[in-house]
Amino acid sequence: MMKFCAAAVAALLVTSAQAQAQDFYKGKQLTVLVAGTAGGGIDIGARVMARHLGKYIPGNPNVVAQLMPGAGGIRMIDHMNKVAPRDGTVIGTVAPGPIIEPLIGKRKIDYRMTDFTMLAAMDKDVTLCLAWHASKFKTIKDVMAATMTVAGTGAGSSTDIYPMFLNEVLGTKFKVITGYLGSQETIIAIERGEVDGRCGWGWSSLNSTRPDWVRDKKVTYLLQLGMERNPKVDAPLGLDLARDDATRQMMTLMFGPLALNKPFFGPPGLPANQTAILRKAFAEALKDKDLRAEAVKTFGAELQPTSGEAAQKLIADIYATPPAVTERLRGILAK
Repeated sequence: MMKFCAAAVAALLVTSAQAQAQDFYKGKQLTVLVAGTAGGGIDIGARVMARHLGKYIPGNPNVVAQLMPGAGGIRMIDHMNKVAPRDGTVIGTVAPGPIIEPLIGKRKIDYRMTDFTMLAAMDKDVTLCLAWHASKFKTIKDVMAATMTVAGTGAGSSTDIYPMFLNEVLGTKFKVITGYLGSQETIIAIERGEVDGRCGWGWSSLNSTRPDWVRDKKVTYLLQLGMERNPKVDAPLGLDLARDDATRQMMTLMFGPLALNKPFFGPPGLPANQTAILRKAFAEALKDKDLRAEAVKTFGAELQPTSGEAAQKLIADIYATPPAVTERLRGILAK
C-alpha cells in the first residue's frame, strides 16, 4: 500500500509539473542566443535544433535562434550571466573556447561555466588547423619551419587561443591576425589570401559552412585537435605529438570541451523544473529522425550527442583541473 501511494504521489507530481510547463511555455518564444555570426557552424547548428526542439517542449513554444556575436563568444555568455531572464525562455550556444576562458584567459572574467545549466551538446568533434590549398603549408612540420598567418575572431576564441598554445608546446610558428567578426569573415580572408589559413575550425562546422572546400580539396589539413582522431581527416592528432605528460594534461584541458560540440545551456539559477523539462526536450529532439537526417545532410556525419547531465559533469571535471596545470597553461597563453 505504501509503495502504491508513493508511486501515485510521484505520478501526480510529474503530471502537475507537465501541466505547469505547458501553461508556462504556451504562446511564448524560446530564444537561443548564438555566440557567432550568420552562416557559421554554431549558427547553423542552432537553427537545425530550433526547427525541431519546440515540439518536444510542453506548450510547444516558438523556438528562434538569435545572433549575438562578439569577443569570441564571451559577449553572449556575459549577457546570459547578467541580463537574460532565468525562467527558461532564453538559452545559449557557443564554440568551445569561451568554456575554458575563465580558467586560462588573460582578462578578468565574471563567469564560470560550472554556474550555468548544461542542457545538451549536439555532437562531439575535432577542430582543425588548416591551410588554403594555394599556400606553401602542406604539413604541420611546415608550420614549425616557417611563419603561417591564421585568421582569429577575438580573445577567448579557439581561433586565437589554439595557435598560441601550439606555438609553445609543439614549436609551431602560427601568427594570429585577429579581429575578424566570425567564421564568414575568416572564410573571406582566407579566399582573398589575407591569411594562409585558420587554426581552430571544427570538422562539422567546416562541412556545414564550406562543403565545397572539403569536396574540392581547397584546404590542406595540418593538425587535428581533440581527444580522438577523426579517421576522415588526413592529419595527425595533436595529443600524439605531445612531448611529455604535462603537455598532455594541458592539451586535455584545452581540447576536452570539443567533446561538447554545439553545446546548449541555460543561465545560472535556472529552476530545477525548467532544467528537467529542457533537458528532456533536447534528449528527445536529438533522437528525432528528421533532425538527425538534416544533421547528416548539413554536417556530413551522424550526430554523437551528449546529455545535459553528462555535459554538466564534463564541465565540472574540466574546472577541477589541478591549479598547477591551469597556471602553466595561463602563463603560456599570456606570452
